[in-house]
Amino acid sequence: MVSRFGDALRTTALLLLAVQLTDDPLIIASVTACGYLPWLLFGLLGGALADRVDQRRAMWAVDLVRGILVAGFALAVGLGHASIPLLLMLAFSLTTLQTLFDNASTALLPSLVDRESLGSANARLMTGQQFAGGLLAGPFVPLLLTAGAAMPFLADAGTYVLAAALVASLRVRPPERGRRPAGSTLRAEIGDGLRTLWRDRALRSVCVATLLCNIGMGALIATLVLHVTRWLHGGHAAYAAAMTAYAAGSLAGGFVAQRIARRTGRVWALLLAGTVQTSSLLFAGTVRHLAALLAAMALLGAMGMVWNVNQVTLMQQRSPESMVGRIASAFRTASTSGAPIGALLGGAVAGAFGLNGTALLAAVLFALAVTSLIPARKADVPVVAPDDDATTAHAPR
Repeated sequence: MVSRFGDALRTTALLLLAVQLTDDPLIIASVTACGYLPWLLFGLLGGALADRVDQRRAMWAVDLVRGILVAGFALAVGLGHASIPLLLMLAFSLTTLQTLFDNASTALLPSLVDRESLGSANARLMTGQQFAGGLLAGPFVPLLLTAGAAMPFLADAGTYVLAAALVASLRVRPPERGRRPAGSTLRAEIGDGLRTLWRDRALRSVCVATLLCNIGMGALIATLVLHVTRWLHGGHAAYAAAMTAYAAGSLAGGFVAQRIARRTGRVWALLLAGTVQTSSLLFAGTVRHLAALLAAMALLGAMGMVWNVNQVTLMQQRSPESMVGRIASAFRTASTSGAPIGALLGGAVAGAFGLNGTALLAAVLFALAVTSLIPARKADVPVVAPDDDATTAHAPR
């Protein structure tokens, strides 16, 4: 949560700084693109490394390095030496390090809590991150900027150091890992993880569905400002209200994600979430009223959190303990690659078929995602309340 708060401060401040340094839209967009590219280049490698190393040590070491990098960048900004190449280098370096941190974090969680409690733990983590990064950080950026352009970056560096200290204080049991074969390479281990993911019917279906959903969301988010300001004839306040509705819905979804899974099972929870999101997107793309969009965005956020919690938990529960990092990296690489593909596709559809066409395109992609989950609906895992015994699972295997 601390780190996500700092990330939100830095991301907003980087874009504001980029606008001050250049008027070229392509260069400004490149700052955001650098937040995606390392996942496509190094995401699978980060997962393989996360399965090899001590995950706790890797996480706090990465955060210390990131804190040093951001502090150095803050010094450059404060001295008036900020430049576009420096911005691009910082964004690329931080995301490259994040490929190891995030995969190690996902793999570490099963060492901290019982596997039956993973759903509750993921729900609390994701809800806290959404609150810290999606709602809490926003008002702090203008306040920090009044003290100087470097202040958001100094604050971010401080959050990295604090996060590193928190992770270093953890006491965890080491994961059970078999001895690696002599001569085993990272490339071979990445291949093992991908094959394991592909052979598991549920994980394979969820990964494909997640990719389709992220293409749809990438298309929607990239053109949402046009949907609000031109198709609905709203202003900047209406666009801000739509994003706030999405963030508020996400927080609400975090409170119900585990409750839904206990009643239905995780795959069925994903089917429910995808179906509601499909209906919401159809509603947003056909009803030309701001209230309809706000309601749709709130439902999208809520069901998106239900999806994320249960997708990550299902992956952790079904993955061999020694392969969680590699399988998590495959999911993240798929989801990250979907966002820029969707953004480009959404722009093309909005230009060719109308500004509401992107929401309808996203609805089609979500419907395909739901369809792809149907073969996996019987390949569920039992969901046990944190205080329950393993024999009192509420969902059938």
